[in-house]
Amino acid sequence: MMEKLQSKEQFEQLKNGERTIFMFSADWCPDCRVIEPILPGLEADFPEYEFIYVDRDEFIDICQEMDIFGIPSFIGFHDGQEVGRFVSKDRKTRDEIEDFINSLSA
Repeated sequence: MMEKLQSKEQFEQLKNGERTIFMFSADWCPDCRVIEPILPGLEADFPEYEFIYVDRDEFIDICQEMDIFGIPSFIGFHDGQEVGRFVSKDRKTRDEIEDFINSLSA
């Protein structure tokens, strides 16, 4: 199970970690539910990344700061720098998410 963000302070701390991918989501989001079963596999396939679940409703201020207008969305950070984002309102496939993660290390 993906670790859930607990606080804004934790977000700032994790953002400065070596390799972190934040997944912005919500319990009520049908497209988010569709990708939920593939998330453990993604975490296993990309052990070099720390995956963090950010509840859009709980952390709406972070979503606004990060320009997250659709979910599910993913943002990758490496040592405090944003290295990529997969942000849209569209449903995402495993292949699309893998392509995004692979693009972060390019």
